[in-house]
Amino acid sequence: MITFLLELGAGQNQCEEVQWCGDQDIRFPFRLKGRQPEHCGYPGFELSCNTRHETVLELPTAKFLVSWIDYESQAIELYNSDDCLVTNIQLLNTTAFHFYNEYNMFAFLNCSSTLERTQRSNNKENNIGCRMKIRNGSRGSETECYIHQVIKGQNESTKTLASGVCVGAFIIIVVIIIAYRVYSTNKLEKENQLRVERFLEDYKALKPSRYSYADIKRITDQFKEKLGQGAYGTVFKGNLSSDCSVAVKILNSMKGDGEDFINEVSTMGRIHHVNVTRLVGFCADGFHRGLVYQFLTNGSLQKYISLPDTKYFLGWEKLEEIALGIAQGIEYLHQGCDQQILHFDIKPHNILLDHNFTPKISDFGMAKLCSKDQSMVSMNTARGTMGYIAPEVFSRNFGKASYKSDVYSFGMLLLEMVGGRKINTDVTAEENTSEVYYPEWIYNLLDEGEDLRIHIEKEGDAKIAKKLAIVGLSCIQWYPVNRPSMKVAVQMLEAGEGLSVPSNPFASIADPTKTTTRSLAANRMKPELEAIAELE
Repeated sequence: MITFLLELGAGQNQCEEVQWCGDQDIRFPFRLKGRQPEHCGYPGFELSCNTRHETVLELPTAKFLVSWIDYESQAIELYNSDDCLVTNIQLLNTTAFHFYNEYNMFAFLNCSSTLERTQRSNNKENNIGCRMKIRNGSRGSETECYIHQVIKGQNESTKTLASGVCVGAFIIIVVIIIAYRVYSTNKLEKENQLRVERFLEDYKALKPSRYSYADIKRITDQFKEKLGQGAYGTVFKGNLSSDCSVAVKILNSMKGDGEDFINEVSTMGRIHHVNVTRLVGFCADGFHRGLVYQFLTNGSLQKYISLPDTKYFLGWEKLEEIALGIAQGIEYLHQGCDQQILHFDIKPHNILLDHNFTPKISDFGMAKLCSKDQSMVSMNTARGTMGYIAPEVFSRNFGKASYKSDVYSFGMLLLEMVGGRKINTDVTAEENTSEVYYPEWIYNLLDEGEDLRIHIEKEGDAKIAKKLAIVGLSCIQWYPVNRPSMKVAVQMLEAGEGLSVPSNPFASIADPTKTTTRSLAANRMKPELEAIAELE
């Protein structure tokens, strides 16, 4: 392909008649050979018209077909039929040329010198073009030739190189991100380990025995007997000696930043009460963290209050003793230690029973310590299990968390102890629907003086169940100020008859909000739910 760029001076066109070859008009500075005299065109600008009506430009070494002529921009584009432009061009002296990257063709005209022959280019790999410009000034014509060689495949090579660079850069970025994440994770874990170690050093006087991870594996016989699994760890049975069994809780390494571990050790290191499980020891060995408790043979309270397992029913007198023991344990946490301990996860699964069915509060992973004169505590997220979480813990819209939040959870536990013995066949179809919120349903029965429809085995059972229900309803009052303290709850449980039905916990709540209240406790039978995020 060849293009001419022409800059004309005061060229005189004496042949105004336009000639045509096919659809190409021919006029000055060109002339159509055989139809116009020589003075009608610039010297060397002779065109001819072949039998196929194609316009032809004849040069000393080759003939070229004309694609188009643009007289306004003074340019002409040429091509040859055999697609081998290089072999048909008299080689020029390259020292006279300038290179232009924007052109991909040859252009030449009346060049003043020739080139030495160079190696013939392979047409399959090379495409050579040339652009020329003629100046016709006052001191005569001046011819400048320009040549540019473009290698076929250069664009493809450039694209391949660019693609390679992009892929390489992407891989490098991914590697850097992964390396940074690994580094950050390891750094954070080391910081957590250091934090735990500092805590253990500070609480050296209070802490129980410390075990290595190898000791833990030996105690549990390579984690042979699994007792249960929760959101934050797995519990295995172990033996410190032939007559001393323990429960070993291995904390999940992917959960938390060590806060649960610190909470448990710092809290239980302070506690010595018959209704609180005893922490025998702990393990803080690198990434491995574990807690060693006294083993309680009868498991959790959940097993003894869930329908339809009536074979595990302990009797209402024993349930009353268990409820009183739990209340006394929570009261001790709130008032019996140097600092107030708020549990924030009171539920049947966290109440363990020893061989005498003495209740013991366990799992202090969500606990918080605060001074006794501190009426409220601040939390970034909600703590506890859905169905037992107090409204103010679930959302700041209902106030701030305090020891009254544990009172609410205890009230829900009491109602579940009563509800676990509820006879389903006595409940109407309407009451069996998902719209029935059990605390409200049982309040309506008490308020109307109706029977609680519970499992009765002997005289006095109904009175005990009614007392548990009244205390439970008193503890789940919607606003914390209306709930009793645990000391008062203990007194109510120790009292005989004469307890009056409390005010309706839901009276001040509009119907739409009441639906929300129901939803808060709808999952009270699902104790393994994790803590939910706090609503703003």
